[in-house]
Amino acid sequence: MSYPLSKRSTIRRARRRVLAASALAAITALSVAPAAWAADASRTAHAARSADAVQKRLDDLVRHDGFPAALAAVREPDGRTRDYTAGVADLDTKAKVPVDGRVRIGSNTKIFTAVVVLQLAGEGKVDLDAPVEKYLPGLIRGRAGDGRKITTRQLLQHTSGLPNYTRYMSPSIFDRQHVYQEPRELLDLALAHKASFPPGKGWEYSNTGYVVAGLIVQKVTGRPLPEEITNRIIKRVGLRDTYWPGVGDEAVQGPHAKGYEAEKPGGPLREVTNLDPSWGWAAGQLIATPRDMNRFLVALLDGRLLEPGQLAQMRDTVKTKDFPAGWEYGLGLVKIPLSCGGTAWGHGGDIDGYETRDAVTEDGRAATVAVTSLPTTEAAADHVVTALDTALCGPR
Repeated sequence: MSYPLSKRSTIRRARRRVLAASALAAITALSVAPAAWAADASRTAHAARSADAVQKRLDDLVRHDGFPAALAAVREPDGRTRDYTAGVADLDTKAKVPVDGRVRIGSNTKIFTAVVVLQLAGEGKVDLDAPVEKYLPGLIRGRAGDGRKITTRQLLQHTSGLPNYTRYMSPSIFDRQHVYQEPRELLDLALAHKASFPPGKGWEYSNTGYVVAGLIVQKVTGRPLPEEITNRIIKRVGLRDTYWPGVGDEAVQGPHAKGYEAEKPGGPLREVTNLDPSWGWAAGQLIATPRDMNRFLVALLDGRLLEPGQLAQMRDTVKTKDFPAGWEYGLGLVKIPLSCGGTAWGHGGDIDGYETRDAVTEDGRAATVAVTSLPTTEAAADHVVTALDTALCGPR
């Protein structure tokens, strides 16, 4: 699908007739101009109210929910973008939050991984409904699941039943902040536990499925997953501030607000900006900016990354649990109902130090909201989603 750009009036031909119709033009100008000025003023006022509403949401995230910083970008269908910041980038120095700063985008990485898998499906290199066994023979066996019965589609849609490996990691980032983990280690952690349900017989969010999907990409292409994501998506649509941290790269490169975490809910915040993100891999390793996330989502729904058939499959959703009411999951893409009616498409990501929520509407408005610590209450988490909804439902 495509999104309409703002239409430009064509007045050159009218100008050629000005001398012949000067009297009529003068009368028309006198009668129409005030209405046009009023319309422009009304649009400006609507935009200001929308901007004020988004800024207030971000201010509240800092003031009432205790996030050190919040930042957002709202992109209109014609490409115009508004940026917002609140709070401070550094709790010690009180430095300003950089506009459109880089953040760890966590599980938004799943959209990128899913897009690459779907591109390979469009190229005839991956069959979404073939068993995992076809690509990774013997890899998944035992009580966690059977690769002969699990399909790639189920991996992407969280219906494989594979147990989520992050459930068995230390809940404290401070125990694993600087620990590097190979993808196979993450998979082994999951395979030591019982499957959540038989393949296709339930829904449960599982990072494990995306690790397996990443391994399929590498097996089919013969290249590292980060390289495939970079060449097939990041470079293709010009995401200048999005990158996959290399092995051993624990920093967030470029302008960014620091990330923070508490050892326990309500405890003091400690900085966790620098960490080894390898435990996220295909499920959560990428770094990006709010503007880049918006560009990516618009490009995706605009058909610049997938053929219509593959995009349609990505948008084919199932009902979820443990997600906000009404949210449905496709193949790495979430269908999100909006308070103003209609739906948006996006995902979101949680990783120590950062949370992001993002989506694009059917008419091409995109928004990304990020905060610099994970929510410690359900209310705080809901307020981040509300900020996204406000950004997407503002006046057109």
